[in-house]
Amino acid sequence: MAGQYERELRAVLAGIPKGVDAVTRSCDPVAKARARQVIERPFLVVRAAGSGMEGSGDLLALRGDLCFPIEVKTSKKSKLYLSGRTWDQYQAMIYEGKRCELMPLYAYRLKGVRGDSWRIFRVEVGRLSGRLGMLTRRIPALPLTRNGKPFLDWEKGMPLHKFLSLVCRREAGSSLESLDKRVKAVDLSTVEDSEPSQLRITDMVRR
Repeated sequence: MAGQYERELRAVLAGIPKGVDAVTRSCDPVAKARARQVIERPFLVVRAAGSGMEGSGDLLALRGDLCFPIEVKTSKKSKLYLSGRTWDQYQAMIYEGKRCELMPLYAYRLKGVRGDSWRIFRVEVGRLSGRLGMLTRRIPALPLTRNGKPFLDWEKGMPLHKFLSLVCRREAGSSLESLDKRVKAVDLSTVEDSEPSQLRITDMVRR
């Protein structure tokens, strides 16, 4: 059964239109549009289960700018507590995340709900650089129990369509271009403001 949901998520992250449409069939038009952004910027998704490498998760999603080890969980209950084997998996993901400067994720699917049934959480591994560092401020970490132990609470995760919109939008290039234009505009205005004073100084010297 778990393999079925791994394949479902894999099809979505890989940007396969039928897979994206199947997962968002009962979503509203806005959620569907957000999710479909992955079709334009898909991931190469590799099934890591059974590889013998602890901390690699069930899936490994790779793209030129990002890489996520993903642990897939499913349940009929909105809360899932980690213990035994699942706790060891979590600890291994922390270790590999810190060692390789990656952001491991949990993808939690709640059975029997309409709309977007997937929620995304990040594993807290400390400070990350680059785009991953920016994503840490947007993607929620696993919540904590009263005793301070991480667990999965479907209600507190990021919906999959919002995650896809976040990691697949094409805004980095436009933001850099916009910043470059603003810097050039500031430089130009500085030069223009300084020209009159320079001219006055030159006139005074000539006199």
